[in-house]
Amino acid sequence: MFVDEVDIQVAAGDGGRGCLSFRREKFVPRGGPNGGDGGDGGSVYAVASPHFNTLVKFRFHPEFNAERGAHGQGSNRTGRSGRPLELEVPVGTLVYEKLPDGELREIADLTTIGQRVLVAQGGRGGRGNARFASSTNRAPRRTEDGHPGEVKHLTLHLKLLADVGLVGFPNVGKSTLIARVSAARPKIADYPFTTLSPNLGVVALSDDRSFVMADVPGLIEGAHEGHGLGTRFLKHLERTEALVHLVDVSGASGRDPVDDLEIVRRELRSFAPALAGKAQIVAASKVDALDEPERCERLSEHATALGLPFFRISSVSGEGVPELLEAVWRLIVDARRQVADAEAAPASVPARKPIESAAGPAGPRPPEP
Repeated sequence: MFVDEVDIQVAAGDGGRGCLSFRREKFVPRGGPNGGDGGDGGSVYAVASPHFNTLVKFRFHPEFNAERGAHGQGSNRTGRSGRPLELEVPVGTLVYEKLPDGELREIADLTTIGQRVLVAQGGRGGRGNARFASSTNRAPRRTEDGHPGEVKHLTLHLKLLADVGLVGFPNVGKSTLIARVSAARPKIADYPFTTLSPNLGVVALSDDRSFVMADVPGLIEGAHEGHGLGTRFLKHLERTEALVHLVDVSGASGRDPVDDLEIVRRELRSFAPALAGKAQIVAASKVDALDEPERCERLSEHATALGLPFFRISSVSGEGVPELLEAVWRLIVDARRQVADAEAAPASVPARKPIESAAGPAGPRPPEP
């Protein structure tokens, strides 16, 4: 089961209570205070793990509690601190805190394996009576209770990490394509919405080149408003570097290919303007079943007018697929180079303006008469 959104509750451990104790030894009738401090409560952390690709384990176990700190003991013995609790989540998980007013505040975006972030702080242990001894109070009977640990309501959103995303209407051949070019084995059938959750596949090219491709469930008009669960699927495209539009030109759907492309582009733009700005390729799918060549030609002319690369492919026969994959690789390389250049470019420092006085720009002072 693929689950990409869950609500959970985490509770950090409470601190242990400080101890009230006095030294008791033979021939020491008035031993001083020796009550130890309580241990700190365990904190809760979220850790990005490569061993999970779904949040399903949180669906049926939504409450997590860290260990509390042990109470202090006599002889100045501090209580043991509670063990921290680490929640392993898939790489690409966003962690939000749900505030009392219902708003979500982002805590972390876990995009790197091993990334670890504190989500709930454990309570500090209380002080024992030995902490309160002074020159005027040699036998204090005061202690502190442990501080409570934080309790938070969290919302976890998973956004898949992929280099390229396949987009298009339902039943245009996205699952067939990813099954052909990778080891992914999504469900394939001749009816709409066969794919109900995103699938990831690693595409291997020559010279040890590879990239990750995401097969996103089909989009329909109004997807950015949630129609057909569109908002649940569109978010998985936000981390991709390039998009491939698969458009059915076989005529089996009864739709116009140009209209299909424009509807999907409009939905991407409406959901997030950044999606429309990604590098894109148009691929005419199912050309092996093409019965009206002019349908493909009109789509080609429209893609050319938009400045988008155009390819004719058949995921069943493999026609045009190698050329498409090479074009996708070039887009990914260009996108990575742009990101690297942007990170390496030094921040521009504005030039210092000359100091000007009320009489004008600064310069050599004229000789006095």
